[in-house]
Amino acid sequence: MAYVDGFLLTIPKGKLQEYRAIARRAGRVWKEHGALEYRECAGDDLATRMGTPFPRAARAKSGETVVFSWIVYKSRAHRDRVNAKVMNDPRTIEVMNTQMPFDVKRMSYGGFKVIVDL
Repeated sequence: MAYVDGFLLTIPKGKLQEYRAIARRAGRVWKEHGALEYRECAGDDLATRMGTPFPRAARAKSGETVVFSWIVYKSRAHRDRVNAKVMNDPRTIEVMNTQMPFDVKRMSYGGFKVIVDL
């Protein structure tokens, strides 16, 4: 069964294009090392009346938007192999040594077992 790494972060709206460029580069690295899918999505319709809106869950501040992302793998073992390669890739190391356009400490991340796949 597939495995997914999920991310939720907030980013200043004025830095969204900068983040998009970084994410495109990162996505290429993940895909080259075997990730099945790589998605980065910027908030669009977030004023929901049901449940907890993403901006509140992510503690978004005024002028920020929410980014919801995920990477799909064949399995958790596959994820671990891909991520080991990604973390040792010079392109990833270069990006990790630069100032991110968002507060990394406020990013949520986790690995998920897929329980429904239609």
